[in-house]
Amino acid sequence: MGSTSVNRRDVMKRAAAAGLLAVPAVGALSSCASGGGDENKAEKGEKSKKNPLGVKEDAGLTVYIFNGGYGDKYAQFVTDMYAKKYPEADPEQKPTEKIATQVQPKIVRGKPTADVVNNSGADQMNPGKLVHNKQVADLSEVLDAPSWDDPNVTVRETLVPVVEQMGRFGGRECYQLNIALTVYGNWYSKKLLEDGLDSSYPKTWDEMLAVCKKAKAKGIHGWSYPGGHPRYMFFSMYAMFAQRGGRDVTTAMDYLEPNAWKHEAVKEVFEAWEELVAKKYVLTGFDGTEAHTEMQTAWTKEGKCLFVPNGSWVENEAKDTTPEDFAMTVGATPSLDSGDKMPFGTLYSPAGEPFIVPAKAKNRQGGLEWLRMMYSKEAALNLFKEIGSMPVVKGAIDGQQLPSGTASAQAAIKAAGDNIVIPQFMDWYNELFREDFNNMIHKFMQGQIGPKQAMDTMQKASDRIMKDPDITKVKKA
Repeated sequence: MGSTSVNRRDVMKRAAAAGLLAVPAVGALSSCASGGGDENKAEKGEKSKKNPLGVKEDAGLTVYIFNGGYGDKYAQFVTDMYAKKYPEADPEQKPTEKIATQVQPKIVRGKPTADVVNNSGADQMNPGKLVHNKQVADLSEVLDAPSWDDPNVTVRETLVPVVEQMGRFGGRECYQLNIALTVYGNWYSKKLLEDGLDSSYPKTWDEMLAVCKKAKAKGIHGWSYPGGHPRYMFFSMYAMFAQRGGRDVTTAMDYLEPNAWKHEAVKEVFEAWEELVAKKYVLTGFDGTEAHTEMQTAWTKEGKCLFVPNGSWVENEAKDTTPEDFAMTVGATPSLDSGDKMPFGTLYSPAGEPFIVPAKAKNRQGGLEWLRMMYSKEAALNLFKEIGSMPVVKGAIDGQQLPSGTASAQAAIKAAGDNIVIPQFMDWYNELFREDFNNMIHKFMQGQIGPKQAMDTMQKASDRIMKDPDITKVKKA
């Protein structure tokens, strides 16, 4: 994932709408250890105007980056910035697709080799568990620090509010920071939709079914998804839950409320997708380890399907197989009908690509400084140029010519206004998304189970987590 750019993938005051979601309180999630006591042999220097975070100039720095849809060049730009300011540090960047496998065992043992980690991808560490186990540092120190570009403005003031809001995990501390706004939704070729099918983007589910029927008549599937990573379907379904039933429905999911997944709105959304599956509008079969890229190639290069569920990293990830005139575009999820509680255009758009600093990182202050550099306008603009996603640094891409997908994502955020929704449970109880939803939705999209079994599966999973005494629960304020 890689994403939510996201996100995600703030901008725009509109993206801050995610901040409308209440920030919960939780007594059980205690503050992370300030980290780096003498027993951890932490490297620290003297704080000054030029060194506000007290970085030890010759302390080594190790950066782990998830080498997925975004690659790692954008991060190398920041690592090079660090090397320029602290030449004696000789910082090292390690790209990998196996973040948890390579990083987590050493964090658990209290002897991390990483000083800053891009905790993303299919092998992502569960951030809620890291927070509960006091294994990640409070990053408020970065947010309170002078920004890289203007010492009179804090880092916090340069970022869209959703960044801090998503990193809180129930308290005032901030344990992870994201770098790009991710727009999730229904991605498609505007050229194929408008020129090939003589259609416009469907704003209702009836219109969606009609477009898929027209596509099928021309030998094109209306939809596809990566069978090896079926959880991608969540990227297109989640906003529909909120759209149909209102924020109360998705808030109930976040707080593991009884019968949250059995709400009538959830049932109606599953029933809508069940019809699409039953009419064989979905191209299946991408079940391998490279399922997402195989599916994307069938979508972009081969034109076998019209819509795919994805996040805004896809424009960069699929660039090698995307025709120049493809006109990649993202659309918000269609309304079911006039009974929806939230309007068409409601958007799932969090800040994406999370970063953490291990609480016992040897060069903890260096890790914090790396993040401060990441939020410079120079690094944020480079992020945009490298991957095409919208950085969370305000004004960083003003005046830039945007590629098709990014321009459509920006337009979607603007159109959504306050109607932006974010599933908090994906960070608080990661397994609900990566394990339970993933396994359930595969069977559902194959037509092996129906809406009732899908909802029962998710509710049992939610109840299991609620009853597990070893999992700390986030409570409403």
